[in-house]
Amino acid sequence: MSSTPKKRPKSKHNSYSKNSSLNSILEPPQSLFPSKGEFLRLITVLAIASAVALSCNYFLTFFTSTSKPFCDSNLDPIDSFSDSCEPCPSNGKCYEGKLECIYGYRRHGKLCIEDRDIDETAKKLSESVEAGLCEAYAQVLCYGTGTVWVRENDIWNYLDRHNLMQNVGSDHTTYVYMKRRAMETIAKLLETRANLHGLHEFKCPDALAEHYKPLTCRFRELVSKHSLIIMLICAGLIGCAVLFLKVRQRMYISARAEELYNQVCDMLEENALGSKNVDGEGESWVVASWLRDHLLLPRERKDPQLWKKVEELVQDDSRVDRYPKLVKGESKVVWEWQVEGSLSSSGRRKKGEGIELKSNEGINTNINQSSRTLKTEPKTLIF
Repeated sequence: MSSTPKKRPKSKHNSYSKNSSLNSILEPPQSLFPSKGEFLRLITVLAIASAVALSCNYFLTFFTSTSKPFCDSNLDPIDSFSDSCEPCPSNGKCYEGKLECIYGYRRHGKLCIEDRDIDETAKKLSESVEAGLCEAYAQVLCYGTGTVWVRENDIWNYLDRHNLMQNVGSDHTTYVYMKRRAMETIAKLLETRANLHGLHEFKCPDALAEHYKPLTCRFRELVSKHSLIIMLICAGLIGCAVLFLKVRQRMYISARAEELYNQVCDMLEENALGSKNVDGEGESWVVASWLRDHLLLPRERKDPQLWKKVEELVQDDSRVDRYPKLVKGESKVVWEWQVEGSLSSSGRRKKGEGIELKSNEGINTNINQSSRTLKTEPKTLIF
């Protein structure tokens, strides 16, 4: 009987060890990649190296470019753009690699810019010439006297005598350049023409001359231009002023006449009552003209309307009689207060309003003295 040999089963332990050895061969070791700290240090080193490289490149380019000479001004424009030299800037002259700016300009790096001091001086010179010409032309427009057109040679001579040109010194080139710049500005601002001899002349524009006219001239032109409107306005103002004065005068006369009327009534009443208490020797009437001269101020006597208003008020009062009477041989209009049956005028006066006793006593004394001399005269009415 033949026996077949039995195969031995594979052990699980052996298979696991084979798999683990295979994985260890395929996976990279942990020391192959840098750690987090090493990675940050690497980035820092790269950033510093890049910054140093860029800085070196910038400084190298800057010093290399500034060291380039300038191309000569007489070169062809195509050749001036070569890499071996810098193009000569405008307003500059270049020769043998060196740059010199023309008069009136100064060097600023690779450019030639305007000299501020020279430019300001030229501007002041042109403004001075402009003011002189425009003021002269404004005199012509206002008063008909002055100069309109000025020759170019006269302006050059004016610039030579100007105080600003005296400060330039002995630099003849700068001196000439300033005058030339000032004349260029003047030619742009003013009107120019050529006279019969071919010489240039300058004149201030009409619009610019308007700003140089004196105030008196402007006022006169304004009045002449709007004369009709101004006359109407003045007439209206004068009419309003006259009307206002008339209304005010009437109000004053009315108020003053009423005040005088009240004083007349009080005096007539007191005189009438006083004449009855003096044993019949006094007179109850008062001459109207005496009252007028006694009550009115000297300046008020020149206005007849005031006393006329008082007479109208007295005439409308039934308590006062008005009749003519002979006084010292002259016919006078007298006023007399009706004592019998009349109401007292002082009862309706405002409190605090009274008559000056001294003035009343003075007029009563005059009236009584005149009445004693006339007590023998008959009380006949004269018509």
